[in-house]
Amino acid sequence: MHTIDGNAIAKDIIEELTHKVSQLKTNKPTVAFIRVGEDPASVSYVNKKQQTAAKIGIDTQLHVLAENVSESELYALIDQLNAQPEVNGILIQAPLPQHLNENACFNRVVPHKDVDGFSTINLGKLCQEDPEGFVACTPAGIVELIKRSQIETEGKHVVVLGRSQIVGKPAALLFMRKALPGNATVTVCHSRTQNLSQITRQADILIAAIGRPHFVTESMVQAGAVVIDVGINRIPDSSKRSGYRLVGDVEFTAVGPKCSHITPVPGGVGPMTVAMLMQNTFEAHQRAQD
Repeated sequence: MHTIDGNAIAKDIIEELTHKVSQLKTNKPTVAFIRVGEDPASVSYVNKKQQTAAKIGIDTQLHVLAENVSESELYALIDQLNAQPEVNGILIQAPLPQHLNENACFNRVVPHKDVDGFSTINLGKLCQEDPEGFVACTPAGIVELIKRSQIETEGKHVVVLGRSQIVGKPAALLFMRKALPGNATVTVCHSRTQNLSQITRQADILIAAIGRPHFVTESMVQAGAVVIDVGINRIPDSSKRSGYRLVGDVEFTAVGPKCSHITPVPGGVGPMTVAMLMQNTFEAHQRAQD
């Protein structure tokens, strides 16, 4: 079993970007974060993203809006950032409060600043294999992990467990595309799938993004499979000061010994998501210069 070290691979990407940003003769890339409310997880994620950007030399703006902000006020801020030439990327931290329409908010960001890759246009570009689109950061991170771990995808059976717009659907499109990593046969499973274990056991590469702690057990995985665990779940743990610990969607200790490669949680896909956001921001800046 080889544990794929997402921290180490993300660190390499961040070092490569730091070097590229240091070489820039023009202004530095800038990413604007919009956070609605004080959800502790959202606060922590945005802080982490800001710290990583600072390390690379990417400038950041943070716009914090009240939990009860109206859609029109949020739209006004997005429009203002869309119009600012110095802002290369705009990230709206999800989840948003229920009274706001997430898809409508993501689509309000102009596609060339949608570094999260959540807009209809960028998803459509991914579907059409248009390299000008931005790919959502978590699926892009999964592909980068597989590429840098030199895992073969051509002709392989990739099973994606989960069909979210943020991970499952874009991941399926990436592995299906006529490029490498890609050229795979892809099956998408979800909560309504029948005979689930029968399907997951056929996977050469299994991507677990279902959001249920320890959902994937040893009996669901074939020997020698590659398992990418996207889940980040909090479970109670009285031995921790916080009172909880983070676990993935995969039962790591039981499944790991069966795999050729597996990602841990934490330290697998998570750090890659932030690294790919920075990669997309740098790319947006380069396109703006061109």
